[in-house]
Amino acid sequence: MNLLFPFRAVARLGLLALSLGLPLLAAAATVVVDTGHTPQHPGAHGPDGQAEYGFNLRLSDAVSRRLREAGIAVTRVSADGREIELQQRTQVNPQADLFVSIHHDSIQQAWIDAGRRGEFKGYALFVSEKNPRASDSLRCAEHLGQQMRDIGETPSLYHATPIAGEDRPLLNPALGIHRFDDLVVLKTATMPAVLIEAGVIANPAEESRLAQPDTVERLAGAMARGIALCLAPPPHPPDTPTRTPP
Repeated sequence: MNLLFPFRAVARLGLLALSLGLPLLAAAATVVVDTGHTPQHPGAHGPDGQAEYGFNLRLSDAVSRRLREAGIAVTRVSADGREIELQQRTQVNPQADLFVSIHHDSIQQAWIDAGRRGEFKGYALFVSEKNPRASDSLRCAEHLGQQMRDIGETPSLYHATPIAGEDRPLLNPALGIHRFDDLVVLKTATMPAVLIEAGVIANPAEESRLAQPDTVERLAGAMARGIALCLAPPPHPPDTPTRTPP
């Protein structure tokens, strides 16, 4: 038996994580990467007719690949095209350390009818206070939001508009984090859970940009870094020097 194999494997994964800009984890971690919607219920459509599920699948594929390359175990949900109920998504791997649901956004029909598609862009993050790990969910959302900001993406913020169908309170406007307590995949998860709307495909310019492979890879890199930072152990506080009594 080669006792050096585990060490060498961990070392290789550590070097790969560093090369990808991901933090090293103290122990193995598992993330559920949920591809929003299904082919039968594909979600929103862009003005060119592209379905949201296709955007979600491409981005969740890229995020999952980057996490696995860094040694993080990934459980995929809704990547195989089969129908799955919202309540079942969070039960696929209830022992996972984090649940991340990946979506792309639309806007209110009234705004579309008013010719306002081009006004809306950016990402949005959602957490639920009904999640049993609400504070950890918020911390993970903060890491994701910061990484999105670091690559030049901006929060959309329109989900806080006080109208029917929106009115999602902002917990952190700078990072685009909203509270959405009754979102099923967030409140039924037993682990920290975050839903990200990666961009607004209702905007024709954004629909085109978000479909580009380089954009997908850039977003995936930011999301993988945010997820890894969420899973990394918190830094140890500096040692307090002991004083010698006089």
